[in-house]
Amino acid sequence: MEIFETVLALLAAATVLSSLARWLRVPYPTLLAVGGALLAFAPGGPRLELPPDLILALFVAPVLMDAAYDASLRDLRRNWAAVSSLALLAVALTTAAVAVTARLVVPDLPWPAAVALGALVAPPDAVAALAVLRQVSPPHRVRTILEGESLLNDASALLIYRLAVGAVAAGGFHLSSAAPAFALVFAGSVAAGWLFARVIGVLSRRFHDAPSSVIFQFVTTFAMWLVAERLGLSGVVTVVVAGLTIARGNISPIAARLRVPSFAIWETATVVLNVLAFTLIGLQLRPILEPLTVSSTSRARRPSWAWSSWCGWPG
Repeated sequence: MEIFETVLALLAAATVLSSLARWLRVPYPTLLAVGGALLAFAPGGPRLELPPDLILALFVAPVLMDAAYDASLRDLRRNWAAVSSLALLAVALTTAAVAVTARLVVPDLPWPAAVALGALVAPPDAVAALAVLRQVSPPHRVRTILEGESLLNDASALLIYRLAVGAVAAGGFHLSSAAPAFALVFAGSVAAGWLFARVIGVLSRRFHDAPSSVIFQFVTTFAMWLVAERLGLSGVVTVVVAGLTIARGNISPIAARLRVPSFAIWETATVVLNVLAFTLIGLQLRPILEPLTVSSTSRARRPSWAWSSWCGWPG
């Protein structure tokens, strides 16, 4: 019950902050993250620690599906050069810059581990980008490019991260073997997304009531992500390709009496997920900073003989 009560309290507080953000005319994710950070350091503040795999599947998959379904494939084709350069080249350059910096700071850090660190921080958060863009209303072309980039930058970063972690386990990193693996995973994810969209289109025609149709949409979205991850593919690319194919391929026509409640439920669900995601981002500050504070405190309190003993000098 404690977790349930905490989630209810977070949703209630987030609703107030969202209304305040609209009144102040600022993107609501900003206030939610700040509010979560303040709550994290409050005495007796809640602690919610979720597994990373659960966070990706729960918060990223439905938001990406919703954004891919609403994306304009025609606009993405017109701006493919800018979108691909941000989603691929910018992520690669950021990963390389972070890896080189990490090696300069920690010379003993292996290159694959440095690359994995760079891949972790390289992509802007897709949920944050989509939520902010829907609040600030930039020019149409700018929004198209940024939304398209946010759909795919996580995919390229996660693929680089997976290859780097594999290199750490194997004890080496070879570009000649990594590039084909990268291409194979990307192509397999595209094919899996297209195949999932076809299967979903056939099955969705069998539902004629709104509740069953909406439940089926959410179940298949999470299932796509989980199956792709189990197969070693990119859940991001799989979900995005499936969403684009379903929306633009006209393979799953939905009647108006099902479309209206479906869109309303998806919009509400993505808002709730965004609210929880940004609040949890702020709440993670305390678990991150506590070990650093304890470590610095222990070093400060270490007696003088400990340093001489560590150096090998007589105490």
